Amino acid sequence: MEKRTFLQSMALAAVAAPFSLASVPAWAKNLHTLSPTATASDDEFWKQVRGEYRLKPDYINLENGYYNILPNTLLEKYIAHIREVNYQGSYYMRTVQFDNKKKMAAQLAAFTGCPAEELILTRNTTESLDMIIGGFPWQEGDEAVMAEQDYGAMLEMFKQVAKRHGVVNKIISVPNHPKSDEEIVQLYANAITPKTRLLMVCHMINITGQILPIRKICEMAHSKGVEVMVDGAHAIAHIQFNIPDLQCDYYGASLHKWLSVPLGVGMLYVKKEHIQKIWPLLAEGDRPLGDISKLNHLGTHPVHTDLAIEDAIQFYQLIGAERKEARLRFLQNYWTSRVSSIPGVVLNTPTSAYRACAIANVGIKGMKPALLAETLLKKYKIWTVAIDYANVQGCRITPNLYTTTAELDKFVFALNELSASSKS
Repeated sequence: MEKRTFLQSMALAAVAAPFSLASVPAWAKNLHTLSPTATASDDEFWKQVRGEYRLKPDYINLENGYYNILPNTLLEKYIAHIREVNYQGSYYMRTVQFDNKKKMAAQLAAFTGCPAEELILTRNTTESLDMIIGGFPWQEGDEAVMAEQDYGAMLEMFKQVAKRHGVVNKIISVPNHPKSDEEIVQLYANAITPKTRLLMVCHMINITGQILPIRKICEMAHSKGVEVMVDGAHAIAHIQFNIPDLQCDYYGASLHKWLSVPLGVGMLYVKKEHIQKIWPLLAEGDRPLGDISKLNHLGTHPVHTDLAIEDAIQFYQLIGAERKEARLRFLQNYWTSRVSSIPGVVLNTPTSAYRACAIANVGIKGMKPALLAETLLKKYKIWTVAIDYANVQGCRITPNLYTTTAELDKFVFALNELSASSKS
């Protein structure tokens, strides 16, 4: 083995050693004997998982959708990565940085079910999708379709390409309580014309948690010659799916949400046949047009964060995909089923199980969302986020695996009191 290759392999091993399953906590040792359905409502089991987290005692955190804090196991691994990269300094950056990045991207590709040559690591969903919006080969008069419920950063990018390239943006509105998948698909279909080039759609709408029928939308769009870009910020490691099964052309997500990777890593999937036509966000050196690495130039950035992907995937797999989804759906249904019949309470999220998971949005008639969020925090010590646009007026409620039903009982109590006081 050549000296340089040996040194690179040693650095790779030092930094990217996976967390040992020998260190599996007591609560996880017999998981294989417990069904996801049985554990979904087992508070005693999840209180053990809660012990993995260092939680701020000042409030009940029901705003995990923005950023899922790391369990201690992953936090310590992350700190170890920071120490090791700092220890190696420029040696690490000039030897195995890119090998490690490629390795982490390959693991994430396997995790999401897509080929490694169709996925890169970015810094967040915004960077991923704005790279596609800004780098798409637009011609004046081309049209793009999106919804007013889509994330603001991407809508702003579409406004920019409209000014820069003469693109026409067609904006629809997704109902909070659709009657069927077909109703949603038809809304998008009605906006498509022969000039439509790209359709953007949320896998899970960030302000309400509504899960959209992505594959049906993709099949419809493709039948009309339109490519589809999916905002998957809230779906990765939240609900179970493989990207290729969706039949989309582009898929972007942040890993600091439901996968619990530290802040600073996202992903972008590009179907191989489209790679060559997308311009990179930052110029890269010569690459074959079909090589996705041409889109992956970021400059110097916190590379130790990339290394946490492997640890996060292993922790997620330790919990179990089906088990995690079942628990998150149970928590959402636990509180929504208790407030849905309260006079004055408005749920902005579909009640059908397959249309939502952890995230839901709730409002109180006659009460501004900002005031509701402020009152929940000041009076009841419950942290949420107010949403007041795109036909959604309420607070987004996002529990995590460490959330207990006792905490949700306090939230339900608060809504009962606030609803009663709003009518008096």
